[in-house]
Amino acid sequence: MTTIGVQEIRPQTLSPTSEPPPFFDGTTRLYMSYTCPFVQRVWITRNHKGLQDKIKLIPFDLQNKHVWYKEKVHPENKVPCHKHNGKVISESIDWIKYVDANFEEPPLVPNDPPKKEFEEELIKYVDTFTKDVYGSFKGDPMTQASGSFDYLENALGKFDGSFFLGGFNSVFESPCTKEQNEEKEEKEEETRGKARKNQKSRVCRFC
Repeated sequence: MTTIGVQEIRPQTLSPTSEPPPFFDGTTRLYMSYTCPFVQRVWITRNHKGLQDKIKLIPFDLQNKHVWYKEKVHPENKVPCHKHNGKVISESIDWIKYVDANFEEPPLVPNDPPKKEFEEELIKYVDTFTKDVYGSFKGDPMTQASGSFDYLENALGKFDGSFFLGGFNSVFESPCTKEQNEEKEEKEEETRGKARKNQKSRVCRFC
């Protein structure tokens, strides 16, 4: 498994005249575009789970899709698209769940039933949040989108920890690397330490 946190050399984007990759050689591939936001979600997941050596990136230009892609890979001509063991998956959330279930650690779906249920609720809310926020750009974002951000703020407080599901970094969130999580925890502990020090200082002044 590729070491998490090691920077990967990005494959060059295929040109309209590039030869297609082999289709039946057993390689697991992620067909993608570097600029697609839905691709970003699955690309981060791949790297978070350290699957750089097991899932090969096939990037191409969304404005110049290859004929072979629609004919041989995905009839709907969409990205991202993942091929593994003859199975083709194009929805980003479905892709993340599939990879989480069929490849190794770290997990992105919690085992705890309440957290798992709440994660599904958050995933379903994404479309509502996106619609509300983008729609607010035509009017007053502070007023029209405040409820959407309040929902997320309340969701962050449902479980103790740094993430929406407490200490568990889930499918709903853009997965951070282990190093990023550790760095975040160190900063939070440093903040708590300063707060305790200030509190003791205030107590001493009144002694």
